Amino acid sequence: MAKATRLLVVDDDAEIRSLLTTLLGSRGYRVRTAHNERRMLEILETSRIDLVILDIMLPGKDGLTICREIRDSRSIPIIMLTARGDLTDRIVGLEVGADDYLAKPFDVKELEARIKAVLRRSRDDTRVDGTPAAATLRFEGWNLDVGLRQLRSPEGADVDLTTGEFDLLRVFAERPQRVLSRDQLLDLARGREAMAFDRSIDVQVSRLRRKIETDPQAPELIKTVRGGGYLFTPAVERS
Repeated sequence: MAKATRLLVVDDDAEIRSLLTTLLGSRGYRVRTAHNERRMLEILETSRIDLVILDIMLPGKDGLTICREIRDSRSIPIIMLTARGDLTDRIVGLEVGADDYLAKPFDVKELEARIKAVLRRSRDDTRVDGTPAAATLRFEGWNLDVGLRQLRSPEGADVDLTTGEFDLLRVFAERPQRVLSRDQLLDLARGREAMAFDRSIDVQVSRLRRKIETDPQAPELIKTVRGGGYLFTPAVERS
């Protein structure tokens, strides 16, 4: 995976950029760097990038805002870095569309593990539990193409999903009309490779509801089961 992977590190700290370029480069990754949003956008427009490592504390426009804006136009995986590691910051990072979150200081081995986990989820064409997946899962007029990792609305419009959102929706659609606990969802959607935490599932469910529910405040497709977890209510057709 590393030899074919192109990373973009966005951080205003020159030492961090140099360190990650050296350490990740020694592991076979091709690393580009940017010190601000303008340079980042230049690279994204002119180069193929597989994953962005984005610092939250940037001069001018902060990383959370930049992450949100990237999500408006691109589905590229994003791992956020920050010197602040509290739960609130992690939740906000996921809310704006980050696929994972890592607090500084960090070990490069842990960062590489996160990179591999996010890329594996974004590139995997089979079910997360290792068994063959249906090519398309259909429910309530929605079409979830597992191979292409695309979601199409009943009106035929493509709906942009982050890696985490897609994996979670796939888990739901592959196990309809079953109550799934947060721990089950973490294991099935992420394999706990990214050291996720329970609250992250709630954030991802909230984001999914905003994209597929007619009224996210009164959800019909993804129901909350008090004390149990979540229930995906539609009947699902597999093909």
